[in-house]
Amino acid sequence: MSRLAVRRWTVGTIAIAVSVVVFLVPFAFILVTAAKTAPEASMLAFSWPSEWKLWDNIAAVLADRNGILIRAFVNSIVLTVASVIVMVVLAAMVGYVLQRKRSRWNGVVNFFVLAGLIVPPAVVPTIWVLQGLGLFKTLGGLVLIEATFGLSFCILLFRAFVSTIPRELDEAALIDGAGPIRLFFQVVLPLLKPVIVTVIVVQSVAVFNDFANPLYFLPGDANATVQLTLYAYASSSTSAGQFNLLFADILLITIPPLVMYVFFNRQIVAGMTSGAIKG
Repeated sequence: MSRLAVRRWTVGTIAIAVSVVVFLVPFAFILVTAAKTAPEASMLAFSWPSEWKLWDNIAAVLADRNGILIRAFVNSIVLTVASVIVMVVLAAMVGYVLQRKRSRWNGVVNFFVLAGLIVPPAVVPTIWVLQGLGLFKTLGGLVLIEATFGLSFCILLFRAFVSTIPRELDEAALIDGAGPIRLFFQVVLPLLKPVIVTVIVVQSVAVFNDFANPLYFLPGDANATVQLTLYAYASSSTSAGQFNLLFADILLITIPPLVMYVFFNRQIVAGMTSGAIKG
C-alpha cells in the first residue's frame, strides 16, 4: 500500500471517528435519556436505562396540553412548505435575471442581496410593519419573514448555478417563439433541479428548526411551532424534574430534519458545488 493510500485511509478513518463523536454520541444520549424514568433522567447520566420507557414518554409528550405538539408539527409543516415554495420561486427568478440580464440596477440588487446576509434583522420595526399589515401573530406573516431572511442565500445559489447553463438554450427557445415566462418555467427551471433540491432541504431544515422568529412574531399556544414546545418543556422540566419528557420531545423534533439530510445528502452536495465548480 502506497503512502498516499495510507494517508487517505487515515484521514478517512479520523473523519468517521470525529463524525461519530460529534453527531452520533449526542443523538445516543438523547435517545437513552428519553427512554428513562423521570428520576433516572434527572441525573443526566450517559447510562443505559434500568427500565425502558421510551414509548410511554413519547405518548405522554404527544398527549400533553391537549396535544399541543401535534398542532405544533402541523404549524411547522405548513410554515416550512409555504416558506420554501416562496423562496424557491422568487430566488430562482431573481438569480436567473441577475445572471442573464445586465443593467445598471444589478449593482444595487447585488448590494441588497449581500446586505441580507450581513445585516441582522430588526425585530421591533418588523413587528410594527406586521401589525400595520394585520399579519402579526399569523402564519402568513411568519411565512413572509422566513422567506425574506432566507432569500439572499438562495439567490446566490441559483445565480451561481444559472451561470452553468449555456446561453444558447435561451436563444434557441426565443427563436422558437417562447416568451420570457415560458422560457424560464419550461426551459430554465427544469435544469435547476440540483440546486432546487439543495435549497428545499437546507431551507426546510432551517425553517423547521427556527426558534427566534416564531418566538418574536408568532407567540401563543394556538400558533406554536415545534421549537416553541421545546422551549416550554425546557422551562417546565428543569423545575419539575421531567427531563425524560424533555428529551422525548427533542427526539421527536430531531427525527424529521435528520431523515431529510440522510436521504438527500448527495443532492445537497451536488447543488452546493455545481455552480462553484463550473462557474
